Order: sequence, then C-alpha cells, then structure tokens
Amino acid sequence: MPDAVTALLDRGAPIPVEHWRALWDTVEAGGLDGPHSSALLASLATELPGDETLAALLGSLRERRPAEPTWPDTVNVVGTGGGPKTFNVSTASAFVAAAAGVRVVKTGSRAYTSSLGSVDLLERLGVRPSATPARTEQTLERFGIAFAGGYVYPPVLARLARSVMPMGMKSFGRFLNALGPFMAALPVAAQVTGVSAKMPQERLRRLAATVTDRRIWLCTNGLGADELLPFTDNTVHTPDGPVELARGSLVGGDGSLDDLAPVAPQDAPAHFAAVLAGRAGPVALRTVCLNAAALAVAAGTEPDWAGAVARAEDAVHSGAAANLLNQMRAGLRTPAVAHA
Repeated sequence: MPDAVTALLDRGAPIPVEHWRALWDTVEAGGLDGPHSSALLASLATELPGDETLAALLGSLRERRPAEPTWPDTVNVVGTGGGPKTFNVSTASAFVAAAAGVRVVKTGSRAYTSSLGSVDLLERLGVRPSATPARTEQTLERFGIAFAGGYVYPPVLARLARSVMPMGMKSFGRFLNALGPFMAALPVAAQVTGVSAKMPQERLRRLAATVTDRRIWLCTNGLGADELLPFTDNTVHTPDGPVELARGSLVGGDGSLDDLAPVAPQDAPAHFAAVLAGRAGPVALRTVCLNAAALAVAAGTEPDWAGAVARAEDAVHSGAAANLLNQMRAGLRTPAVAHA
C-alpha cells in the first residue's frame, strides 16, 4: 500500500509532499487497485487530514499541471455547496458580473447535495462548458464569460474515480466539494468561493492562505449558505483581512431563504432567464447583484462595493445580462440531453 494511503488510514504524522507525488505516480501508472483507491477516498471523505497534509496534497496536484500565463482581471466563482438549498445563485451572478464588464470564468460540478448543480443547469440551458483551456480562453474573449469543464480538475482524480467504479466519485462529494475550489487549474487572477456552514470553514481559510497563484476570497454568512445573502450579515475573508458586509448595508435587507428556493429541474431554465431579467422577485435580484458585486471587486474591475452593486443592477435592468445568456445559448448550444 502506498505510504500516503497508509499514513491517511493511521491518522498519524503529516504526510509530506513526496508521499503524495509517489501516490499520484502510482495512480497514473495504474498501480493502485480498487480497494486501495476506495480506502484513500473513504478516509478523505470521512475526515479531512491536518493542515500540513492538506497543503501538501494540493501542492502536489498543482505542480502536476502545466504553467500558463495568468488571465489578468479575471475571476473564478465556485462554491462548496452543502448549505441551504437555493437556485443557482453563483451561476446567475457570473452572468450578471460579465454583463457588467467583469471577466468571469465559472467552474462547478453536477449536483451532489442539490437537485441541479451548475453543470446540470448549463446543460438544460444549452450552454456547453468548454473542454480545453484554449476553448475556455476563446469563449472568455468572445463573451467575457466562460464555463470551464471537468478538464480543470486533476486527471489523476478521474483515474481514481474509474478505479472505484461503479461507486464513482459522487460518494465522496463532501471531500470534493470542500477541496474542489482549490483544485481547479485556471490561470485566473482571483477566485470567489462561497463556503457553507457544513464545510470546515476555518480549515479552508488556512488552506486558502497557502495558495499563491491567485487571490482567494472565501464568503460566509450567518445562515450557512455558500453565497452572500442580503438579509443576513456576511463576511468576506480576503488575503488582506475580513470584510464585513452587514445586513442591508449595500442592498435592501428584507427577505429570506424562501425567496431563493430552487424550482423543479424542468422549470430551471425559464426561472434562470427570469432571474437574469430581474423578473424573479426583488430578493433574488438583490442576492444576485450582491454576489456579482463581489466578483467585480475581487477582479479589480470596480474597487468600490456600492459602485459594483450599481453596475450589477444596471446590467440586469438594461437587459444586458439576459442578452448575454441568449447570445451564449445561440453560440454555444449543446445537443439536447435526455433527463429522467
């Protein structure tokens, strides 16, 4: 059994980066069998290892990806999931921010805890996530927004998934949701990640401090959602320190999670279009614009929070956000997908 797997199961001393490198080499060579792969993933899903081990794990994965020039003033938005169920706020905020002039790349996954993950929604909208770095960059240049597909995640994890079939990686969703935002290989300048209360928030803040290739903002709030909410207090944890966004300080503070409830999957495309057009209710509008503002400030497009909110609201009221969705649906339409 590889040293990294043995050490994880023993819950002993921190696992150095050299052990992780050796493990990934073994996986890529086809030398890790199904039982050992299951033991590795089950250990990670049951309890995240210590800070040093986590940093070494992620560092060993980052060093395996090719170096790319950073896309200036570009921000990635991705959440951990696991919080109260809402419609796809981060995906909507990505469209609104892009319509307001922010360069946005959205990463995400299929649903683990919700009925419709960002990838599931995009399929239903007819927007195909890009399959290569070059395609992502082309889409970003064309529309100001791109949705990066699974290629951004370490290929070695896909090998692990195949080795534990038919169980697959969905059984380890909590681990993937917690660490996935730190694994995506995207040459962005900044990243905004909502962290739900079900995730180890303090651990993830310490882990974010070890990432040097981008500015990472982690967003939390009193209701445990993995997005900013206008009707509660929020904290944005930045490399320069926390930014407190009090309820009602930037947008109206009335409303509740009921105003953000997800709709049935078959109704999601129409509801999403209504959100971008400002027709899904004032609380939905304020929530999306608040999160879009975070992207603008993180990217450096708009340094002032109030100004960023105003730009986001204008992108909705002017029809720019809805038009952007229509342009992408026409230009990047994916083949129809059958759903049960």
